[in-house]
Amino acid sequence: MSTAEGTIRNRIEELNQIKETAHEGDPAATERQHAKGKLTAHERIRLLLDKGSFNEVEPLRRHRAQGFGLEDRKPYGDGVVTGWGTVHGRTVFVYAHDFRIFGGALGEAHAQKIHKIMDLAEAAGAPLVSLNDGAGARIQEGVTALAGYGGIFRRNTRVSGVIPQISVMLGPCAGGAAYSPALTDFVFMVRETSQMFITGPDVVKAVTGEEISQNGLGGADVHAATSGVAHFAYDDEESCLEDVRHLLSLLPANNRELSPVERSGDPADRLNDTLLDLVPAEAGRVYDIRKVVEEIVDDGDYFEVHPAWAPNIVCALSRLDGHVVGIVANQPAATAGALDIEASEKAARFVQFCDAFNIPLITLVDVPGFLPGVDQEHNGIIRRGAKLLYAYCNATVPRVSLVLRKAYGGAYIVMDSLSIGADLALAWPTNEIAVMGAEGAANVVFRREINAADDPEAVRAQRIAEYKDELMHPYYAAERGLIDDVIDPRETRSVLIRSLDMLRAKHADLPSRKHGNPPQ
Repeated sequence: MSTAEGTIRNRIEELNQIKETAHEGDPAATERQHAKGKLTAHERIRLLLDKGSFNEVEPLRRHRAQGFGLEDRKPYGDGVVTGWGTVHGRTVFVYAHDFRIFGGALGEAHAQKIHKIMDLAEAAGAPLVSLNDGAGARIQEGVTALAGYGGIFRRNTRVSGVIPQISVMLGPCAGGAAYSPALTDFVFMVRETSQMFITGPDVVKAVTGEEISQNGLGGADVHAATSGVAHFAYDDEESCLEDVRHLLSLLPANNRELSPVERSGDPADRLNDTLLDLVPAEAGRVYDIRKVVEEIVDDGDYFEVHPAWAPNIVCALSRLDGHVVGIVANQPAATAGALDIEASEKAARFVQFCDAFNIPLITLVDVPGFLPGVDQEHNGIIRRGAKLLYAYCNATVPRVSLVLRKAYGGAYIVMDSLSIGADLALAWPTNEIAVMGAEGAANVVFRREINAADDPEAVRAQRIAEYKDELMHPYYAAERGLIDDVIDPRETRSVLIRSLDMLRAKHADLPSRKHGNPPQ
């Protein structure tokens, strides 16, 4: 063996030792991470990506900061693992904070690694997943750490609507660091171990006097059910990352592609006899709209987004005849399915996401109107409800709406009616489409007559019946071209599939503009 060959072999051995040391990390730090119920960065990546598919980028990167003890601590990787691999055989880029190194805090080199992988994801046109477990900006590196966050935010914004971005919160995320997840498409959190807040409990107590725990302030359930910041909450990292994989299987790689088609054995022409009894004909009776969704979609399988927040509207990704669709549906089991501030914002963001990534929209309508109330008005139901209207009006993907039962007032218009651009508007024979319910309408239109009558209740009942017969019968909207067809509920699945097949090659352009100015 020549000296040169020996040197190369020695260098290779040295390289492998360095990478192995960087990968394994400090055993004591790994033990502390596991003691908190948390996995290491590499363990998380192995759960997320297909086995053996990970390709690491810049594993030998080290910071160059001086002072405050950092000059003696220069671990390889600098507290973040970056690279790419595959999920169900499709390319996905990932970065994962390594809490064992500087608590996952972001410094200059750390940020530049993330910038690099974000730029690669944009260039390759592939989804980006961030596994967040970091203590925020690295104080010892000062403003360069803050500038690193700025570079991340700018890239989050630049690729918004271009590639799917998913944030997985697996540890603390405080201060400005929380804004990167907020800019992405979906946020996953794990109970007890992950928190997000701008100012922590100590600062809150110092400023307001309120005492609260970290989880009480910004834990998974708080953000999944109260603030709406998180779309999903889980009890453990394994189930969380498994659902991230499932979500990725439903999404296209980028905004120039369609989601993968996955055929099932569920016949496209399957009849839904159960629907005849599932939805009560009486407008005021409660039922669970998710049961309707299960009946319609392939194999009854759907992936609900924001299930714990704004429960009066359901948003879900599913498949019809193998093709991915986005479903927006009023939920009569919560506040009668009325639209309010949170439901409008939840649905608007979901509609915008589906439109950005070429996912057709199915809207299931059973809405009594917008939720009345002083709080709703004072907190901006006009401004914030208009977000859903704007999102639908702006959407160019195939759009099919179906009125199951009632659709009253402005909420009828907002829930993707023909007048705001739905490609097809369908209805069941149980539909009631009107400015308001018959009782309210009769009380307004015939108020004087009712008040002057010897038997007001008899006159009111007569006028209500007349209003229903003349203006709210199931064919009234269809006769005026506001509904394209009234269909047999049992044929809902097959009608929707045929409609989307027809619209598959839909092409629609918006006027030339830099961007719109949606209501905020």
